[in-house]
Amino acid sequence: MLRAFFVHLSENRSLRHFAERSALGRRVSGRFVAGTEIADAVRVTQAVNRAGMSVTIDNLGENVTNPDEARLSAQLYHQILDAIAANQLTANISLKLTHMGLDVDENLAHDLVGGLVARAASMTPPGFVRVDMEGSPYTQRTLDFVQQLHRMPGNGNSVGTVIQAYLKRSESDIEKLLAERIRIRLCKGAYKEPASIAFERKAEVDANYVKLMKILMKSGVYHGLATHDENITREAQDFATREKIARDSFEFQMLYGIRRDLQQSLVREGWCMRVYVPFGTEWYPYFMRRLGERPANVFFIARNLLRQ
Repeated sequence: MLRAFFVHLSENRSLRHFAERSALGRRVSGRFVAGTEIADAVRVTQAVNRAGMSVTIDNLGENVTNPDEARLSAQLYHQILDAIAANQLTANISLKLTHMGLDVDENLAHDLVGGLVARAASMTPPGFVRVDMEGSPYTQRTLDFVQQLHRMPGNGNSVGTVIQAYLKRSESDIEKLLAERIRIRLCKGAYKEPASIAFERKAEVDANYVKLMKILMKSGVYHGLATHDENITREAQDFATREKIARDSFEFQMLYGIRRDLQQSLVREGWCMRVYVPFGTEWYPYFMRRLGERPANVFFIARNLLRQ
């Protein structure tokens, strides 16, 4: 109920227009969004790094509608990579193919993302580009895209993708990606999908997540386990201990502003943690989805507004 309500709000254009242009909106969104500028993302990343955690930076945005928008988006990501190098940040970047023009011109998108991967690979130390997964109509296109980039000379360790545990095809997809030693972020999945292709019950999704997680952890490839579920992080810790899997051979990943207590606890215990730090002017839909995920997020925002 709560999630559906906030998803509805996230699609309200009038409310979005007001929120993204108001000082109040920008202030309350700061719990989950670094800000609107690259400098904001750098500032937050530096703070997260000081706390012993690495970062992945994402410029929030929607599907672009023309080639110029795609080129501008890629240009901004080049600036993010420049900022990572200039400020010696422990960070990489995450991007969506539709933000790079996949639905406008697939060849253009390939050139733009390929340029970013090549730039990341040339950095010292080498950078990394995580190609995010979108809804199921994009699953195979995204996997094909990433495999093509991964096979290009010099790119191998600088590009990876995301697998969603709620999709029934994911185990097969993981097998194909691992055959090429492609780095994977495992998440549960957030898009609404039909029961024919996706697990619907939480217990089923959780069980498949744990199954896929164990495959990744034993693969010898450095992967990311994206979850805020403490039961799952504990299962990963126990599995690593039982199987003698080194703590620095994989990482946990969480969203900026969510379960900070768990993030800090895992770091204190010697586990690797990466925080997803989003920024950009189009923050409103992302912010509303975060509010809808947990009632505690709504209460946090309300409490801080009352303190102003």
